[in-house]
Amino acid sequence: MNTVGQLTRRFGFIAAAAGVAALLAGCGSKAAPPAAAPAKTASVAPSAGSTTPASSPSPAGPATCLSSDLQASLGQSQGAAGTIYQLLILTNTSGSGCTLYGYPGVSFVTGQGGSVIGSPAARNPLISDTLVTLQPGGTASALLGVVDTGALPQSKCDPGTADWLQIYPPGDTGSLFVQLSSSVCTKVGEIYMHVTAVHAGSSTSSF
Repeated sequence: MNTVGQLTRRFGFIAAAAGVAALLAGCGSKAAPPAAAPAKTASVAPSAGSTTPASSPSPAGPATCLSSDLQASLGQSQGAAGTIYQLLILTNTSGSGCTLYGYPGVSFVTGQGGSVIGSPAARNPLISDTLVTLQPGGTASALLGVVDTGALPQSKCDPGTADWLQIYPPGDTGSLFVQLSSSVCTKVGEIYMHVTAVHAGSSTSSF
């Protein structure tokens, strides 16, 4: 079984045990490193290196990656148990290193700079928050799960379609856009997608 299949089976187990509503509870907005707790760190070269534990983020280290430093793209995807899983990849296109920590904010929108459709992605705690250092050309990724809207009550979901994702890197209010066509819930309040924290690398084997 490939890595995407293994990962989606783990998602399916979580959803079956806790229910779709509990799995998708939370907010898909950006997060910042805890002030008091130490964090794991990862340094990512252009070849997408692996996570390396450390005692705490260095206060003199690279600055937070801003949307102007990054390019968003789509990686592997697969459907399982009524959910489509899509890897979201962030690549450092700047000339210096920068860091990412926590959850990206993800929403479907009507177009680049357009209006948000439905509710943003909720947090999925599949992996721990990890401080990721991206060298120029390095990549980090997060896994987005979009529930089949046909499995949700139409009166609460008001299903429709969307073709664009808006992504806010953790710790930044600037946004990036990628094209992704999907069935979506247009009614605000019905959570139908969830996203993990960012992690080093650009494939599901990183998780």
